[in-house]
Amino acid sequence: MTSTTGCPWLHEPSIFAYRSCMMVLRSCVQRFGRFPGSVVVDGGKEFHSVYFDTLLARYHCIKKTRPGGKPRFGSVVERLFGTTNTEFIYNLLGNTQASKQPRQLTKAVDPKLLAVWTLADLYTYLSKWAYSIYDNLEHDSLGATPLQVYTDVLATTGEREHRRIAYDEDFLMATRPSTPKGNALVQPGVGIKVNYLYYWNDAFRSPAVEKNKVPVRYDPFDMGIAYAYLEGRWVQCISQYYSTFVGRTEKEVLLAAQEIRQQDKRNAVSTNISAKRLADFIAAVQEHETLLLQRLRDLEAVGVLESLTASNSGTPKESQISIPVLEVTANTGKMAIEPALSENIELVDVARLPILGEYC
Repeated sequence: MTSTTGCPWLHEPSIFAYRSCMMVLRSCVQRFGRFPGSVVVDGGKEFHSVYFDTLLARYHCIKKTRPGGKPRFGSVVERLFGTTNTEFIYNLLGNTQASKQPRQLTKAVDPKLLAVWTLADLYTYLSKWAYSIYDNLEHDSLGATPLQVYTDVLATTGEREHRRIAYDEDFLMATRPSTPKGNALVQPGVGIKVNYLYYWNDAFRSPAVEKNKVPVRYDPFDMGIAYAYLEGRWVQCISQYYSTFVGRTEKEVLLAAQEIRQQDKRNAVSTNISAKRLADFIAAVQEHETLLLQRLRDLEAVGVLESLTASNSGTPKESQISIPVLEVTANTGKMAIEPALSENIELVDVARLPILGEYC
């Protein structure tokens, strides 16, 4: 990720990469109930932060750093990346293999025009391929399937239940990041401030807590809540504009703050980011998104109406169809057909019609 100016939180090249690290570790614990015994990392700044080192130290994980200029040091994981590409990614619609020779590309085979996969669907099917297909195929170097080797090692060396980690709130709290300072001041009546937003909990009313700095953490995937460490426990704090920020990611809020800064810069106005300005900006964006979605729905409806009109162009309208109605004349006792919508239909005398036979 390239550095971005305008927002101080975006100056770090890999400011959002720690979320990927967090999700990988969460996936390991959720699927296997265990924390890795060791992890191999490169020179990325997200792997050498206090937050990441603290998380690994808490669960007794050894961090091994790949030396620079030695690509063969990570040959195992690079080989897995290559297998994933050749067996799965390269078979998907919209893969970029054809882009290696751009002069041979046409609109019919341009990967940019054929991309249909979303990130959520790609993650779902990638997990199915990794744990259902690749994990059950025999590996050349192992002589068995990876799943079979894993289960055999556990059976030989023991389950070691004392090493099992529960996927509970304590583990999730350990994987939640903190602010650069690590703490926030409890301001009377408003609470703590985390990433431009104020969060409140009734525990802040205590005189022993007010005007003190407390450790804080937040969920980067839900900026509607934050956590403060009070009296030996973590308490949940609600955002000042909870209805707007609930379910919003940290990246959305910080990009909204960056956009506000850019607008103020163009208008030569001093920038003052507040929770209200962020909430109003996100609300305006939601309204605009709603209009765009409705516009797309209307365009689809227009296409449907046009197709229906084209298919029914040769059919007379209902108002143009003459529907005859049977009517019995009181004077003559004869039955006649009276036209309901047209007067050009000649009346028929039923008595003069020939009788072909009776129905028994």
